[in-house]
Amino acid sequence: MINASLPERLCPRATALGLRAFYGDIHNHSDLSYGHGAFPDALKKAALQLDFVSVTGHAHWPDMPVDDPSVAHIVEFHVKGFAKLRAAWPDHYAVLRAADDPGTFTVFPGYEIHSAAHGDYTIVLADLADGPLELADDPAALKAALDARYGARAFAFPHHIGYRTGARGINWDSFDPDLSPFVEMLSMHGCAEQSETERGYLHSMGPVDGQSTMSHGLALGHRFGIVGNTDHHSGFPGSYGHGRMALYAPEHDRDAFWTAMRGRHTNALTGDRIHLLAQIGSSLQGDYVAAQDEATLGIEAVAGGAVDSIDVIRNGRLWHRISPAITPQPIDPESAETLIHLEMGWGARGLRHDWDGTLWLEGGDIRAVEPRFRGPEIVSPLEGQDSGHAIPQISMDGHRVRFAVTAEANPNNTTPAMQGLMLRAALTPDAVIQACLCGQDIRIPAARLSQGAKSGNLGPIDSPAWRFHQLPRIADWQWHGDVPLGALSSGETIYLRLRQLSGQMAWTSPIFVR
Repeated sequence: MINASLPERLCPRATALGLRAFYGDIHNHSDLSYGHGAFPDALKKAALQLDFVSVTGHAHWPDMPVDDPSVAHIVEFHVKGFAKLRAAWPDHYAVLRAADDPGTFTVFPGYEIHSAAHGDYTIVLADLADGPLELADDPAALKAALDARYGARAFAFPHHIGYRTGARGINWDSFDPDLSPFVEMLSMHGCAEQSETERGYLHSMGPVDGQSTMSHGLALGHRFGIVGNTDHHSGFPGSYGHGRMALYAPEHDRDAFWTAMRGRHTNALTGDRIHLLAQIGSSLQGDYVAAQDEATLGIEAVAGGAVDSIDVIRNGRLWHRISPAITPQPIDPESAETLIHLEMGWGARGLRHDWDGTLWLEGGDIRAVEPRFRGPEIVSPLEGQDSGHAIPQISMDGHRVRFAVTAEANPNNTTPAMQGLMLRAALTPDAVIQACLCGQDIRIPAARLSQGAKSGNLGPIDSPAWRFHQLPRIADWQWHGDVPLGALSSGETIYLRLRQLSGQMAWTSPIFVR
């Protein structure tokens, strides 16, 4: 029930292809190297809301600016972090194996190499077999080292690609699709889909450069999938809103996941567990299709909230836009299901609150529960210490959802720090959503939430607050259909971009015509 896969009736296209969506984060950090949050706890947090994870260690930076005194403080914590990882690496496999739960939660080893000249790369290993760190100074040397040691059981992908080349952004001249099946287009650094996005780079490392974007790489003729990951540095893989990835595989299985990643059957996500499938014939995102005189793009979307738009991006340009509000085509129009989204947090800045609660329905049936938990907003070791928050808890007890999680107050008026969860539920016309939040009893008719969101505080003004979002209609959060493409010519690329009214987004890897 917690993080349950969609039933076949909500993803008939994926089911016909023999595939299901699985969600993970394979680039994030903890105290395994430099970072905050205990490494074993990071794996426990990941298991709360992800199907697979790799907790990344910082390992190497061959062209680190060691002779520049103005950045000596940055050099220092990197050098210490690299040494810490090398010391911990042999024994960290035992922790990974203890967390791995075949068929339920899959763990991959991983580490990263920085490079000003070539961009930063995350290395992921397929197996928990005590393999050593393989370090190299450029992508070609890294590929040779990984191939010699691991063969096809390792790959590396560029991350935070949007920084300019020479400043740890992607270098398309040294990009190798045999080493990197995909690039990390989205993370807590921001979005590098194209030059202008609503999620700009705000980190101290600088802004996005247009020639380091996904769209520029595709225009150059490169072939790659895309993913999102958090790159979170506080021991909280999958931290909500920082970035995640989806992959499409036939079952929850290590080798099936590896094949899906190698085959570019991946999506980039901001946070919600959105199902977004692009299909031409029997091919899906990441695949090659032949040039043809007449083609149709099949789309299947199950979102985590009301959908604003689904865009078809063809050859780097907006080619077609779907608005479910204007052209509704739900997958399961007869269903009484909706999405119940609760957020908790707010309150006076600088404070935090330990939330505990129970949710249940009067006149309804909870079908699935999706945690939407965030980690602390600490990136550099110089920014502060580990928050020390307890590991969140969430469970389904009969027909009741129970949870406990710490929420920081929002640090400013633009950075959200709320904690949340979402229930997919079938409701009767007279259903009532009931909750007990920190001892406060709440009773809201579903009819009231259908009209708009409902909020409240635990005390007076500036006290922690809660919000039940407006209930979306079936047609708001589901869409499926076919879009005629006409003739497909060799060299074309096509991908999907979905945006919810909440601002949560998803992108498919491109389909390539050749």
